[in-house]
Amino acid sequence: MSDEFVRPNVAIIAGVDEVGRGPLVGAVVTAAVILDPKNPIAGLADSKKLSDKKRALLAQQIRDNALAFSLGRAEPEEVDQLNILQATMVAMQRAVAGLAIQPQHVLVDGNRCPQFAVPATSVVKGDSKVAEISAASILAKVARDEEMIALDKRYPQYGFASHKGYPTKAHLEALSIHGVLDCYRKSFKPVANILAQMQQERS
Repeated sequence: MSDEFVRPNVAIIAGVDEVGRGPLVGAVVTAAVILDPKNPIAGLADSKKLSDKKRALLAQQIRDNALAFSLGRAEPEEVDQLNILQATMVAMQRAVAGLAIQPQHVLVDGNRCPQFAVPATSVVKGDSKVAEISAASILAKVARDEEMIALDKRYPQYGFASHKGYPTKAHLEALSIHGVLDCYRKSFKPVANILAQMQQERS
């Protein structure tokens, strides 16, 4: 597959990206954004390359200035039922379905697209090549991080605000000490291993 990207020659393009495929806990969150060409937003970039403060500022500008935006999600139970790839595809479909304006074309970050009602193209490294995808990555990241910070307030012993649910050494240690909460993805190996261990200890 070529990394060269040719922008579709249509007026209304939605960019789509996801955040949260790797974490052990919480939903996979997606966003779809249609930007206003008359109202460009400076500084859009891959959300992972921006500071928390810059991301929050840009997210507000996107919400204020985009023609349309929508968030989609797939919950941990859906991730366990479908697998993370299929759950991500479903969450992307939900984000696009939630847009107030129907796009003429959808551009998706990565190397595969779910089925949409309109044509779609996957764009490798799209979050650094396509403004709409950058905007979607920022909205999705800010939304998911906010959920992890809220979860941290409920369960401070797990450290969600710092690791955002990713399987860091500190997170795995907290998980082994405090156990598996309902919001964990039970099919992910570190979580499944702890559940199996608990089952063995009971029997």
